Amino acid sequence: MVRHYLDEIDRWKSIITAFDTRASALLVERESDLANLATIPGRLAAEIVIAETDGDMTRFASARRLASWIGVCPGRNESAGVNRSGRTRPGNKNLKRLLGIAAMVAIRKKDSYLGVFFRRLAARRGGKRAMVAVMHKLAIAIWHVLHDKAPYRDENSAPTTSHAAIPNAPCAA
Repeated sequence: MVRHYLDEIDRWKSIITAFDTRASALLVERESDLANLATIPGRLAAEIVIAETDGDMTRFASARRLASWIGVCPGRNESAGVNRSGRTRPGNKNLKRLLGIAAMVAIRKKDSYLGVFFRRLAARRGGKRAMVAVMHKLAIAIWHVLHDKAPYRDENSAPTTSHAAIPNAPCAA
């Protein structure tokens, strides 16, 4: 009986290695996309992003459409000036879970753009809503990285926590 279970384990191991080699063969042509996705803050599993979206961003007209498909766009239910539920819609559960983990990793860095953004928003709106906002930013970054075929650029590596940090600065109109 034990021999039967050991043989079954060996059979499943061989099936898993066959799938791994097949997946790695399919990802060979996406090496540049994988390298570009690795530049996004947070431990993003680039292989899962490529597998779920096929790495082809032409099927999403904009970054907002990708974020909506993943399910990280906050809902907006307003009637007569009263805001009701702001729940996110159900979307791709695998990518939503992945973005949640990546957002938690990204906000741990104190001086990163996403970390400062999270703390600034969490002070006003709460931690869970701020986490969804960071997930939304990561989804938009994924779209731009895969659409433009360029690495992630963190233009505001350490944004200020206040808009009054630069006195007498001209306003961008």
